[in-house]
Amino acid sequence: MPLVETKEVTKIYRNKEGVVVRAVDAVDLRIDRGEFLVIVGRSGAGKTTLLNLIGALNRPSSGGVIFDGKDTSKLSNRELALIRREKIGFIFQDFNLLPTLTVLENIEVALAPTEMLMEEQRKKSKALLTLFDLADKSDCLPSELSLGQQQRVAIARALINNPSLILADEPTGELDPIMGRIVVKNLVELNQKYNTTLVVATHGTFPYNTANRVLFMKDGKIVTCEEAGYKDA
Repeated sequence: MPLVETKEVTKIYRNKEGVVVRAVDAVDLRIDRGEFLVIVGRSGAGKTTLLNLIGALNRPSSGGVIFDGKDTSKLSNRELALIRREKIGFIFQDFNLLPTLTVLENIEVALAPTEMLMEEQRKKSKALLTLFDLADKSDCLPSELSLGQQQRVAIARALINNPSLILADEPTGELDPIMGRIVVKNLVELNQKYNTTLVVATHGTFPYNTANRVLFMKDGKIVTCEEAGYKDA
């Protein structure tokens, strides 16, 4: 059984002019346990919307998302929140760090609903800060960090609960080449060593050759690399 399966999943919005936009258009997708999938597309292709549907952040307009054998359309908001908390790690394009919390607190907050002792939470959080070269920034607020540093905090937070699925939206988009390679290395190791399922959305900054599979999106649909405007994938 796959970890995630979408069945003609569709998400429709209306823009400011009232025009209907099919951000995701009848996508059928199977994501196996332990798979490393990269979804590539230009801005507006529907990548982020698809990730949000897979991660139960949004409900589809039609079609369905099956996560770990459960049809998410039939789950309550509380049940969806539990899945997000316990099984999914999110790396958002805009980081979603809490501005009034320190770097360390932003990571620890992901452990708040768990039964882990505070001392253990702090030890685990500090270990991740060290891994991402942020140990000296633990008491800083997000506003005191560079964009690249903020992204590394967001990645550390996504890893803190050892999720079975990580959804990453442009995880290397704001990083310098050296730190970008470190992040890619850590994500690849997480996938290979711990069998964590990983789905990365990118417009092309993430290296395709690290993934088990690469898909391309355009106008809300899965298309060929040529149709998406990529010739060298």
